[in-house]
Amino acid sequence: MISNSEDLAAAGMADVRALALRVAAAGLEACDVHLATAEAVEVTEAGIAFEGREYTLEPDARVIVVGSGKATLAIAATLEKILGDRLEGGAVVVRDGADSIALEKVEVLLADHPLPTERSETAARRVMDLVEDLGPGDLAIAVFTGGSSALTSLPPEGVTQAEKRRLHELLLGSGAPIVEVNAVRKHVSAIKGGRLAARVAPGRLVGLTVSDVAGDVLDAITDPSVQDTSTVEDALEILHRRGLWDELPPSIREHLASDAAHSPRLEAEPQTVMLVNGAGVCEAMAAEAEAAGVSAHVVSTELEGEASFVGRHLAELATSCTRDGAPVSAPCVLVGCGGESTVTLASNGAGGSFGAGGPNQEAAVAAALQLAGGAPVCACFIDTDGSDGGTDVAGAVIDGLTAERAQAAGIDLAAAVADHRTGEALEGLGDLIVTGPTQTNVNDMFVIAVGAER
Repeated sequence: MISNSEDLAAAGMADVRALALRVAAAGLEACDVHLATAEAVEVTEAGIAFEGREYTLEPDARVIVVGSGKATLAIAATLEKILGDRLEGGAVVVRDGADSIALEKVEVLLADHPLPTERSETAARRVMDLVEDLGPGDLAIAVFTGGSSALTSLPPEGVTQAEKRRLHELLLGSGAPIVEVNAVRKHVSAIKGGRLAARVAPGRLVGLTVSDVAGDVLDAITDPSVQDTSTVEDALEILHRRGLWDELPPSIREHLASDAAHSPRLEAEPQTVMLVNGAGVCEAMAAEAEAAGVSAHVVSTELEGEASFVGRHLAELATSCTRDGAPVSAPCVLVGCGGESTVTLASNGAGGSFGAGGPNQEAAVAAALQLAGGAPVCACFIDTDGSDGGTDVAGAVIDGLTAERAQAAGIDLAAAVADHRTGEALEGLGDLIVTGPTQTNVNDMFVIAVGAER
């Protein structure tokens, strides 16, 4: 799935690069939601079973699919094949520009990411309308995955789409982890926070999703279709602590003071099937490393923080393996998947703008600076959806010679990190990882191949 792996492996430290890229490819393969959906869903004589839990259906019962997100189209395509005539239709929302799969029964609506637009509102209204008239014997299959917060953005009454977009800009530029970002967005929405699930009633609801959140927190992953566990008070605390309250449009501050900001209490918690998560991806990567004859160590499935810090921290961990034999003796491979690094744009006056680069690219450059001097280490930092920071690259690969190569090419890596323009520096080095849209999203993934001390 890494289309330029041969070119990437040929630069710098070829031996550790080849190993890191091999393990990363196995991780991306383990993110495949087509296979995971096929294994989880089965048509039975009485209805449909999800991970063995059967939902009986009368002959005239309606079955629809609704959702949005980076992995949603692939799930919907597989559901069409599995369910056949049992599926009536539905609608899913995907990012404009992503590779499309032709669906026969389910509408495919285009919207925008990472910031919502009018199309995001139109798509969200269509999704909510489809579940409006479901009866007690009907079934809605919700397939909300990473990216749905922007793709299906339905402002509450009294808030415009432009004002809702401003909220997204402030949150994404604040450096807040995704759980905090979503805790706020759920309380300024007419679809999130379990509101879609409430609209489905009295119909039945089951969710299929892919984890893009550290710890697999359901109401931060598929928040329209499950019970919200956050409160308005949580949202207010986050906004004040992050210094965003005074920057909010007045309509949003007024909404958060109203009863409409509180999420509904669902009568029953819908079943949610976790198709793919970081733990499963890490298992696959560790197995690939072992198959290559190198010991593997899962560092984390929940690593979060400022991208530059994450890059430096993991680079320090790798050099500790070569120098001290801890936490694993070199040669070895360190892997992780499921967390998410962030970039605080406001620190350099960038506000809510987005420069050339992304969190994984920034983590890679920070790691390259830490490894300067020829450390026998190669690190791959990848956004599993194939689009790091909204760019057309998935991330980057660096090694202990990257800083030396950059200096020879007149590329200032430290300035690239400080200005959040790491994409330009990595492009100049030829170290950007290209996968194209992967139709999945298990958040950020890293692979660090650590060679013996040279």
